[in-house]
Amino acid sequence: MASIVATLGYILSPDGSHVLMIHRNKRPDDLHYGKYNGLGGKLNANEDIMSCMKREIEEESGLIVDHMLLRGTISWPGFGKQGQDWFGFIFIIDGWHGEAHAGNDEGTLEWVERTAIPTLPLWPSDHQFLPMVFDEDPRPFHGVMPFSHGEMLSWSFVRS
Repeated sequence: MASIVATLGYILSPDGSHVLMIHRNKRPDDLHYGKYNGLGGKLNANEDIMSCMKREIEEESGLIVDHMLLRGTISWPGFGKQGQDWFGFIFIIDGWHGEAHAGNDEGTLEWVERTAIPTLPLWPSDHQFLPMVFDEDPRPFHGVMPFSHGEMLSWSFVRS
């Protein structure tokens, strides 16, 4: 079975102190219900990964991406509801224009202080890679994070 390819983006405020995140609080049947996450989604056929990230940011927030930086990739074997494998491209969006709307059918959008992110209800596994998304190391990370029944089994990564 092929992996589901997806994007995950973290939008920085103009001064870099806040991150626009979605609080997945609208659909109780959502795998991510109650958690905070970056914005993103599945790659469409005939779409490159950068176009996917830009499209997802616009669809989910109303913002138009002017500049983004690939921070890393993660293979999530067994992450999906039915145990599907996911492969994600993780971006920082540090240039954008427009006005963010209040949310979408998945949840509400909130500007969160970067320092407060670790205190939010996140996937426990997010604590493994999020520090690398926001650190000053210019090298992208490439990780593998197997899941089974909604739980992270392990985490390994390299930086290139």
